[in-house]
Amino acid sequence: MCGIVGYVGKREGGRPVQELLLGGLKKLEYRGYDSAGISVIGEGRIETVRAVGNLDALQAKLDGLAATGRLGSRPPVAVAVLDGLRSVPTIGIGHTRWATHGRVTEENAHPHYDSADRFHVVVNGIVENYMTLKERLLATGSVFTSETDAEVIAHLIAEHYDGDLADAVRGAYGELEGHYAFVAMCLEEPETLVGARRECPLIVGRGEGEQFVASAVPAFLSQTRQVQYVDNGEIVVLSPGGVRITTPAGDLVERAVETVDWDEDTAEKGGFQTFMLKEIHEQADAVAETIADRTARGDGVDLDEQGALDEAILADVKRIVVVACGTSYHAGLIGRYAIEEWARVPVEVDVASEYRYRNPVVGPGDLVIGISQSGETADTLAAMRKARERGAAVLAITNVMGSQATRDADGVLFTRAGLEIGVAATKTFLCQVVVIYLLALRLAELRGTLEPARITELVGEVKRLPHSIEQVLAGMGEQVTRVADAYWQSAFFLYIGRHVGLPVALEGALKLKEISYIATDAYPAGEMKHGPIALLDESTPVVCVATDSPVLEKMASNMQEVRARGAHVVAVTTVGNERIAKHADFLITVPAVDWMLQPILAVVPLQLLAYEIARKRGLNVDQPRNLAKTVTVE
Repeated sequence: MCGIVGYVGKREGGRPVQELLLGGLKKLEYRGYDSAGISVIGEGRIETVRAVGNLDALQAKLDGLAATGRLGSRPPVAVAVLDGLRSVPTIGIGHTRWATHGRVTEENAHPHYDSADRFHVVVNGIVENYMTLKERLLATGSVFTSETDAEVIAHLIAEHYDGDLADAVRGAYGELEGHYAFVAMCLEEPETLVGARRECPLIVGRGEGEQFVASAVPAFLSQTRQVQYVDNGEIVVLSPGGVRITTPAGDLVERAVETVDWDEDTAEKGGFQTFMLKEIHEQADAVAETIADRTARGDGVDLDEQGALDEAILADVKRIVVVACGTSYHAGLIGRYAIEEWARVPVEVDVASEYRYRNPVVGPGDLVIGISQSGETADTLAAMRKARERGAAVLAITNVMGSQATRDADGVLFTRAGLEIGVAATKTFLCQVVVIYLLALRLAELRGTLEPARITELVGEVKRLPHSIEQVLAGMGEQVTRVADAYWQSAFFLYIGRHVGLPVALEGALKLKEISYIATDAYPAGEMKHGPIALLDESTPVVCVATDSPVLEKMASNMQEVRARGAHVVAVTTVGNERIAKHADFLITVPAVDWMLQPILAVVPLQLLAYEIARKRGLNVDQPRNLAKTVTVE
């Protein structure tokens, strides 16, 4: 969702703090980008620059400051204020916004401030009781300047302030309801930033004589790799000399400083045109990292690692429920087929945003798997907590160490995909699917539902997946380009699949929707005669996932139905499958692997197809409109 960055330190001059904040925001722009702003403490006041649009708009405003002396909707100020912050430690906060409450306007952009302009805040998340608080604050004289729920935090801190910003934040925190993270700055305390976290992420970067705080590590990765994770329900106080983490009651919390193993280059495009294309081409390496030590013995899978779930639970589990959203939900659907086929455990897959509001029948003996790339997806976290409260064991599958999901679960399996900047998930999806395959094989091993020879065979197939992915990427360009050239101007696509191919169709359709903005539907191929076939005409491209599977003959019949209505068939199939080739206008082939593992390879050309179509339409694939990488609010 929104991106937060804050800095307090001893760097000389005002420009460095601006550059630090802007540099951090550029690393977070994928989280939100409809407006942005920064606030820094000047001589006797807090200076704010805000702009609608991406960070180029904010940069242009800062560049024009010397000529105009104006800061958008803020009063005119002397240019020297932002250039001459030499009498105080440099300190500031910044924000990229993804609108929830209030229109996309400069007034609604962050940072927000109180009536006296003494307290500035940047906020990620939602304050659910903001209207009640706002009415009370208005009655006592507060003057609001935005339509947002976030502004109420600045006024609330001002109301609680009695000479100590940390105490004021604790007081405000006690009145707020919702899920959020925020960082506050006070004119009277130019050496202090105070952050608070409830559900949404907040991370501290440690330096010598300077400290950083942000909603994600990339914001300060160029400055420090030393981090401290702020847990749910904690307050963090930063000054140039150090960091204190406390409970809302003020009790000190000990928290280790950790070293992250990402470097700054990881967050750059590495020679590719976009982050998305770079991350598509990183998938073989990401999968190799995911499986490496877990398949080392060759005749089975080892998941006995730090934070892993007690294997006694896996051996005795009666039922598995997967809760997830979006791409992670599709990974869960693939996992259902693998777990049921190999381990013979019944599996249900639920959209987390629906599950959390049901009255689900779940409890002891059940294993609930929450899948979230970020480990911060609000709906998935809520679903996991509901299941745990009812006695179910909870396993998190996530890409981010120290994320909330890792703390809310009984065990965790990390996907090890590395940093993913593009909003549309690619390598994280493949790694989620591979982790579930590994879990399914381990379950089968523990429960004795597959012969040892079959487990060894499947482990060998899994270990060959990185090479197979490289083959797909090396040989896919011309096949995908021909399809994109033919259909990039189409107004509608239909994707169909059966059995394990259905989640691949769903994921391929989602990618096309996300980055090309083309109306796209995905459907079980066996359901075509129950309605969707009415959508087909001579202008409709239908993408058919027809890799090897027990229902391949059925899928071939569905493709014939499509062609009989004049629609165009684009088939993703296994190399050498002549039966499918006869029924396709365009053929995209992937290497032959075990049919249950085929989704890993089949989804890659669909990622590339969505990418090529979006680029032909002149769209920004890394930052598709209205979307954010991490959905930390409902």
